[in-house]
Amino acid sequence: MARRKLPLSFVFLLLATCRDSSAPASVTAPTPQPVSVLTQHNDNSRSGWNANETALTTANVNVQQFGEVFTLPVDDQVYAQPLVVGHVNIGGSYHNVVLVATVNNTLYAYDGDNGTLYWQRNFTAPGMRPPQHVDMTGACNGTYKDFSGNIGIVGTPVIDAGRGTMYFVARSTTGSTFVQFLHAVNIVDGSDIAGSPTQIAANSTGNGDGSVSGVITFDAQRQNQRQGLTLLNGIVYVTFSSHCDWGPYHGWILGYDASTLQQSVVYNATPNGYAGGMWESGTGMAADAAGNLYVVTGNGTVGDAGDPTNPTNRGESALKLTPTGSTLRVASYFTPYNYQFLNDNDLDYGGMGAFLIPNSGFYLTGGKDGNLYLLNKDAMGGYLTSSNQVQQVVPLSSNANMHCQPAYYKGSSKEFVYVWAENDPLRAIQFDRASNLLSPQGQVLSTAAGPTGQSGAVLSVSSNGSQDGTGILWASYASTGDAEHAVSPGILRAFDANDLGKELWNNQQNSARDAAGNYAKFAAPTIANGHVYLPTFSNKVVVYGLQ
Repeated sequence: MARRKLPLSFVFLLLATCRDSSAPASVTAPTPQPVSVLTQHNDNSRSGWNANETALTTANVNVQQFGEVFTLPVDDQVYAQPLVVGHVNIGGSYHNVVLVATVNNTLYAYDGDNGTLYWQRNFTAPGMRPPQHVDMTGACNGTYKDFSGNIGIVGTPVIDAGRGTMYFVARSTTGSTFVQFLHAVNIVDGSDIAGSPTQIAANSTGNGDGSVSGVITFDAQRQNQRQGLTLLNGIVYVTFSSHCDWGPYHGWILGYDASTLQQSVVYNATPNGYAGGMWESGTGMAADAAGNLYVVTGNGTVGDAGDPTNPTNRGESALKLTPTGSTLRVASYFTPYNYQFLNDNDLDYGGMGAFLIPNSGFYLTGGKDGNLYLLNKDAMGGYLTSSNQVQQVVPLSSNANMHCQPAYYKGSSKEFVYVWAENDPLRAIQFDRASNLLSPQGQVLSTAAGPTGQSGAVLSVSSNGSQDGTGILWASYASTGDAEHAVSPGILRAFDANDLGKELWNNQQNSARDAAGNYAKFAAPTIANGHVYLPTFSNKVVVYGLQ
């Protein structure tokens, strides 16, 4: 099929940053700050850093000058990170557009600078409704509470700015029949492009859990689309985990041609085993400029035919995957030496969002065991029976179960990895380029009260490059209670990225003006064009900016 021509109504002066996973967002446009955030955590490194924020600084983000400027009302909870496309031609003039998806399968396009609604559309399949948590009858022995209501659009969409197209997965059910559809829609009016939607279906050869006559079939009810989508080299990748380990399920990666939505890649992480789901607290798969994908799998089978080094089944593993024909090849992997203990005690690897440290060869991962694992992305370490042959293991506290999204920032003199796990302080850990190691002995800890229970904080960073006085770390989490299985009130905090001892602002300081409502679990704040877009479970996105 010939490539669809771009309508004249689309004029984008910003190239999609997700095509270069090693660099933060960049702009090429004459108007002020037409910055785009087109994918989960800014780009395919998943580092969460917008290095092109020129309006917000450590001097003006304070309770006197910064706060809520407007809200974007929506019809349900927002699990997906809001995305922003800068400098979009709508009606003959250019706008920064923010797109918001809800678990009711509704997508909204708002003006990112003044809150004008351009369009909204619901994508529930005809004659159906969004699935609900009570439909997951076998999850958590019938007491499933990871979701509190609808389970429609959950994973963060991805946008191809060149095509003017947004890709996302919407789920629907009759109560007995469950379907998932991949949509590709025009961001100017919400209409489906040719070939959209396409129903998600897949088969893989194997004798693993749920197989019939040597074939495993994708289950649209049990397979949970939780990670953000990844766009790489013209392929949209969609990953799947489970609902509370309700089997049979597997870790699937499905790839679709971005122009036609024809399925082109099918990968099952455990075809001769069980589980191996991919979720990373909602963080999307990472990717590098060479076209490799990086993901971490959770509980599941390790190895095959009695050989734990066999790449066929790779639960509890970090994976470097290279597209090969119609599937993905395990080019490198790492499995902790004590994977069986982790499996037996539900301390699975892959709970923390993993990211590629920009402009380096290293991949930062974390697990429920409270450890950070720094990996060489090209030689991850494989599996050994008594030790972990990785670049570095950094232990946090034993109660830091790492349900969180970390972030990264490079200042004028130092660069940091930030992690705020539940039951653990906010940490800024330096990354040393000379040794290619983290420096835990020199880490800075914040004294701010943090998340508890089994749900940590989601972090993002904004700055004007590495210019002093512009680096800001943004942290969203449940201010009270345990957001794992309950809807909890939330808080958004802003810290000096170079000095976590300096909290600049939080949305409780002037709660009458700035309080956002309930925390959106694993949905990171989006910073672009002088605004912070905070998703919530209170049927709105709250937009903060200079007063």
